[in-house]
Amino acid sequence: QVQLVESGGALVQTGGSLRLSCQISESIANFNAMGWDRQGPGAGRDMVTRMNPDGTITWADFAQGRFTVSRDYFKNVFYLEMNNLKPDDTGLYICTTSKRNPGMYTSTHFWGQGTQVTVSS
Repeated sequence: QVQLVESGGALVQTGGSLRLSCQISESIANFNAMGWDRQGPGAGRDMVTRMNPDGTITWADFAQGRFTVSRDYFKNVFYLEMNNLKPDDTGLYICTTSKRNPGMYTSTHFWGQGTQVTVSS
């Protein structure tokens, strides 16, 4: 069973930086786009970013220019580096991906439990 385990969340001050990690239980090469979502306090879940297998990246407006993503195929880890953090960035950051179902046109989606990021003003 596919498992995604996030880590790296913490309490930081405005302007600080964090690097979140998403450890995947099997080869990154097996998956479709990988990404991060964010669930703010009392809010819905927003997409932060998606990275396609070909390396193209989609960003939410609030993340563009401040956040970067990378992946390590040897360690099977997907990273989100966040800079110049703001109080509005506070939330549960959730790693997500999907995998094509063998012999089918459908995919199964996976999410981790999330890692909490809190930005103090």
